[in-house]
Amino acid sequence: MMTDPIADMLTRVRNAIQAGHANVSVPASKTKHEIARILREEGYVRGFEAIDEGPQGHIDIELKYVGDRQSAITGLKRVSSPGLRVYCDKATLPTVLNGLGVAVISTSRGVLTDRQCREQGVGGEVLCEVW
Repeated sequence: MMTDPIADMLTRVRNAIQAGHANVSVPASKTKHEIARILREEGYVRGFEAIDEGPQGHIDIELKYVGDRQSAITGLKRVSSPGLRVYCDKATLPTVLNGLGVAVISTSRGVLTDRQCREQGVGGEVLCEVW
């Protein structure tokens, strides 16, 4: 039984990058779909496709490489976990690598980046950091 599906998604992406794979498949959920959308919008992955097959379905993420197989994603870090939730308000939003990275935050307005949270003046649960 998997206790942290978001950490599993991040680990699958991290392992696929280290192995040099072009695509990675993760079990689907709404939160994972939104994280994949943010990764695409921020330019960390080429794209993703949600495939509804079976009871849960899965998300195929096409990884992005630049130059001589250098990944666009340098690091992925799970911040909040089921045993230790990490919340921030609009005044204490995290900055990843002085703005070069992205913090993915689950808010009352949906899953947003740290920049979008600052613009909208909201806080929430810090899901992960990507750089």
